[in-house]
Formats: sequence, C-alpha cells, structure tokens
Amino acid sequence: MKKLAILVSGRGSNFEAIARNIREGRLEAEIVAVVSNSPTAKALETAESLGLRAISLPSKGIETDTYAAMVVEALAPLQVDLICLAGFMRRVGAPLLEAYAQRILNIHPSLLPSFPGLHVQQQALDYGVKFSGCTVHFVDAGLDTGPIVMQAAVPVEDGDTADTLAARILVEEHKIFSQAIALVLSGAYRVDGRRIIRKD
Repeated sequence: MKKLAILVSGRGSNFEAIARNIREGRLEAEIVAVVSNSPTAKALETAESLGLRAISLPSKGIETDTYAAMVVEALAPLQVDLICLAGFMRRVGAPLLEAYAQRILNIHPSLLPSFPGLHVQQQALDYGVKFSGCTVHFVDAGLDTGPIVMQAAVPVEDGDTADTLAARILVEEHKIFSQAIALVLSGAYRVDGRRIIRKD
C-alpha cells in the first residue's frame, strides 16, 4: 500500500476528502501522517478523530529551509511515497524538495498559470474571467509553477463573490485531488518538459 503524508495549515477539507475517498475505496493508499505548521489547525483534531498520526510542527519564526528540514526529519521513519499539500500555507524549502523530488503534490484554487498565490478567487473576479477552477500540480521551487497533473474548470457566474466561487471550486478540488494522487501513485504517466502525459 502506498503511503501518503498530508501537510495542512487549517481546516483540512481536502485532507478530509482524501481520507474519505480512501475509506470508501476510491483511492488505494494509506495516510501515515498529517502534519500541520499551525498547532491550532482543525485538521489535527480531525486526524486524531480518524485514528491517524497527527504531527504538530509549528513553523512560526522558522526560516523556510530550516522548517523543511524539520519536516523531512519527522517523515523519515514513515517511508512516505507521496506528500500532499492540502491547504499548506508555507513555501516548501529545498530540503523537502530534494528529499521528495517529484513526489510532492499541491492543490491550488485557480486554473494555473492564472492567479498563483493568495486570494485567487478575488483575483479571478477582478480580472473578469468567465472560467476559474482548480489545479493539481507537482511542487517545485517556484510559486505554484510545477508541472500540472490535473485541472477542473468552474464557470464564473455573474453574481459570484469570492466566497461563492471558492465554494464551487472546492467541490471540484475534492474530486480531482484524489484522482491526481491515484494517477501519480500508479506511475502511469511520464513527464515531458512541463507536460504530464498519461501512459496507455
């Protein structure tokens, strides 16, 4: 069974969706750790309630690469196959990128490369796009710049606010993140430059 580590900072709804898909047989994997850089993250409580290993690893005041090395040390005994960033609000430092090269996935609530970073639904509304959505991508040293594994488009409605748009995008996030995880764990793809191409 392939082993996942989930990195979170807040409520962890994408983590919950992954855990649910595993329980219901839609994703063949095992969550071996839920790590949060925020000791008050709701996701840690959720992990404990599900009987999962919950690791509080506060990051406040710690430099990016130093913190990444702390995460690597925490995960080292667990033989993790894939790290999933599910609302993890820190840049990923070099030690983690090197230890898990092309084995870190992130879910981002826009159709990258449009609107990287934060407050992306408001960015989309301000720009006047007719479609937004979400993207699962490999994590690299840039800001939401890694090769794209999977995307889902969501129409922008005339009456949308950032919150209503975010809610509809989140529904798609919960679907495609587990699908992308399954694809990556299967190894049924190849990387061609920036493109992720499924193998027949």
